This record gives sequence, C-alpha cells and structure tokens, in this order.
Amino acid sequence: MKNKNLIDKLTHPVGLFLAGSLIVTSTFTMAGCGNEDDEIPFTLEATGDYKAGDNGEIYVYNWGEYIDERVIDIFEKDTGIKVYYNYFEENEDMYPIVATGAAKYDVVCPSDYMIQKMIGEDLLLPLNYENIPNISNIDPEYLKSAENFDPGNLYSVPYCWGTVGILYNKTMVDEPIDSWGVLFDEKYSQEILMINSVRDAFMIALTYLGYSQNTTNEAELDEALALLQKQYPLVQGYFVDQVRDKMIGGEAAIGVIYSGEAIYTQRENEDLVYVVPKEGSNVWIDGWVIPKTAQNKENAEAWINFCCRADVALANFNYITYSTPNKAARELITDEEIRNSEIAFPSSEVLNRCETFRYLGEEAEAMYLNKWNQRGNQ
Repeated sequence: MKNKNLIDKLTHPVGLFLAGSLIVTSTFTMAGCGNEDDEIPFTLEATGDYKAGDNGEIYVYNWGEYIDERVIDIFEKDTGIKVYYNYFEENEDMYPIVATGAAKYDVVCPSDYMIQKMIGEDLLLPLNYENIPNISNIDPEYLKSAENFDPGNLYSVPYCWGTVGILYNKTMVDEPIDSWGVLFDEKYSQEILMINSVRDAFMIALTYLGYSQNTTNEAELDEALALLQKQYPLVQGYFVDQVRDKMIGGEAAIGVIYSGEAIYTQRENEDLVYVVPKEGSNVWIDGWVIPKTAQNKENAEAWINFCCRADVALANFNYITYSTPNKAARELITDEEIRNSEIAFPSSEVLNRCETFRYLGEEAEAMYLNKWNQRGNQ
C-alpha cells in the first residue's frame, strides 16, 4: 500500500536475489514522504553502544518508503542486530516470495487480508509477547480491529493504518466532491488517475453500487466490472506510486489515493482536497508478522518491540505520514493540526462507513483477477 521507493539501505544477497523481480517495479523516485531535514524527536536515541552484527542479523521485508530509515541505524546501535532490508510494492508481490521460501525473511509487514490468508495457510509463527512488552503502547481499539483477521492477535502487531479515498484539485473540478461517482463522470475524461489494484478498484465500484467490498457474488462482481469497463476510456492511467506526484504537479484533476499520501500532497499543493466518499471505503491495517521460514525469530520480535516504542513510532509517523495505532506515539505529536487531522485520524462517523478487506479464498481471488483483466474489454 503506500509509496514504494527502495530504501538505499543495507544490501545483501537476499536483496540481490529479489532485485530482478521487484526493485525494477518501482517508478517513484522522490526522496521520501517526510522531510529528510526534519530532526528525529530528541527522545529517539540509541541506549546501547553495540556494533551492528554483534548479536546476529535480521532480514526485514516491508513496503517501500514505509519507515524512517534513520530508525534502522538506531535499532542496530541499540540491539547490535544487523539489518538487511528489502521492499515490496504490493501484497501480491510479497506473498509468493514468503510462501515459497524463495527468500527467508524474519519479519514482514503485510496488510490485513493477506495476514488472514497467511495464517490460514500456516505460513506464520505465533508471537512471543514476552519479547514484545511495548505492545502496551498499541491502542486496544486497533488490536480489537486486528482480531477480524488475526483472532487473538496471535500472529501480528499493527504497524500503520489508513483509508482509501479521492484526492482532487479544487481548481480543476466544478464542485466539492463527496462520491465515488465522480470517477465515472465523462466530463473528467483523461483527468482521472485510477488505482492499479484489483481489490481496491473493485472496492470502489462495489461500494458505489451499494455492495460489500468483500462480496463473492458473481452477479455483483459483474455489475462492478461493467462499471469499471465504462470507466476505462475515461482514465488517464492506472497507478499506485505516481498518483501523488501527478496530483501535486497538477497533471490530473482527480486521483484515488491512500490517506497517508494525501497528507503529504496537501503539504506540497494547497489546492488538493482528500475525501472518504459518502458511500464508504476501505480501512486497512498493516502489521508485522514472522514467517515460518524465519531464521532469527527472537531478533524479529526485538524489531517488532522496537517499532512499538513511542518515539520510534512517532518518528515513522512523521516521516511516512500514515496513521499510527500507537497511542503513546500519538500523545507525543506536538503539531495540533496533525494531531487533530481528519485524514490521519478520521472520526467514527467516517470509519463507521468503512469496511476492512477479508481474504476471500483462492477461487474468489481468481474470479476477481479474471474480471479485473477484462476491464479494457468493451
């Protein structure tokens, strides 16, 4: 989910193995969501004097540009654990790498429905919370939400969360936008940036039609497909990474975007407005998990515990701008505008009209993908 730009940090043979299949997929070249000149919160400092590698290593697989890479240095100095870090662009890119054991990562950060799938396929190790005492910093509300895909919170710890919505340039549209319907309006032909994601795209069409984003009803999916086919000639392009840059640069009037990206774009272009449509949307949670193939489980739990530290979570929130489930970190936010941001921390009224993706099974996944591949057929 999120912008995916390779963090220029710590290459290793496992990363070189993936380079041919994953790194080339990144088209986003900006330095980061956050400002690299920002100071890390003064509380964020190493408490030990280890050298990286004194206490082993860890292989981390995360969404690109989904961490303030400076915290990796702090982790190494604090724990003596050497970090090897690679990124993926979509859950579906990550899954086969972990499922086949093509690369043995110690800690991975999938999204809700993918965590559910991985649990069901016995791909994950249960967490030892004795090694993760900072779990106490995670708001119980998000732990409760995570039980929808990880009953009992046995396998995952929430890392970031957010919504999917519409970003529009108020100088390029006729009126305020509050509905997914604008994405199917012919008057904005070639001014629409559509999301290049099977589940998210069908979520938009299904939600607009009044159906559940988790439906497996083929008739409902066919209606959604017809709507996406009608939209196809109106779309300037299908993107994930590039929506942010194109909207900042005024290259389109309307784009589908994740909430954390929206916060950054508004800092760069004051004419941009983010809205969660009135019909509803998706609210997602990404969480840390440990694959069964992990070679360094205790180090992975040390990583998860570190990421749950209030100052670390705050540094990451400041950098990536995605909502944090870490209540202790949120209490440290000094910028009142951000602390009270309806984008970063939407109201219950907004969240009550949102739904979380569930894993629907292989047959349904294949059906979604097959129909997605037909969207250009008129």
